[in-house]
Amino acid sequence: MRTAQIERKTRETSIRMRINLDGAGNAEVSTGIGFFDHMLESFAKHGVFDIEVHADGDLTVDQHHTVEDTGIVLGKAVMKALGGMEGVVRSGFSLFPMDESLAVVAVDISGRPHTVMKVEFSDKTVGGFSTDLVHDFFHGFSSSGFTVHVQVPYGRSDHHKIEAVFKAFGRALRMACDIDERRKGLPTTKGLI
Repeated sequence: MRTAQIERKTRETSIRMRINLDGAGNAEVSTGIGFFDHMLESFAKHGVFDIEVHADGDLTVDQHHTVEDTGIVLGKAVMKALGGMEGVVRSGFSLFPMDESLAVVAVDISGRPHTVMKVEFSDKTVGGFSTDLVHDFFHGFSSSGFTVHVQVPYGRSDHHKIEAVFKAFGRALRMACDIDERRKGLPTTKGLI
């Protein structure tokens, strides 16, 4: 089983996370931010990952540290669970419709952190969750060596846009993490990721 457990403590957050890349889509999530918990549960369900996330952050300041640091820890956990990357597909993508909204997400386990976000929101918050934090989460995740592109070409509801993004992210990451039985060695011509 490709699993990992990561703990990260700073003066702003304390996060414990466990992930099973070959799971069944089970999630136990507690970040203190209800909408964010729902998004992480959607990510796990659609990526068919088992995750446990327990985050204590300085929510009296704001949600930024908790959300960004959870992204950082998720990226580290996925990289650790992937191990040596032998036989891994490496890249994945998903288009996910949610009612009137469509999300497009592409992920490359490239070793080069980069995030591109093309999403516009109508409101500053959804369910008490700052819409600015969607970018911060993916920026944190990508810092462990992922290239992530996120686009929402259209949609009305910010809730639907964000949820479609997290569901597409789960599916794209699952594709990238899958094992290709035909592939021998690392998925790169460079010999190193």
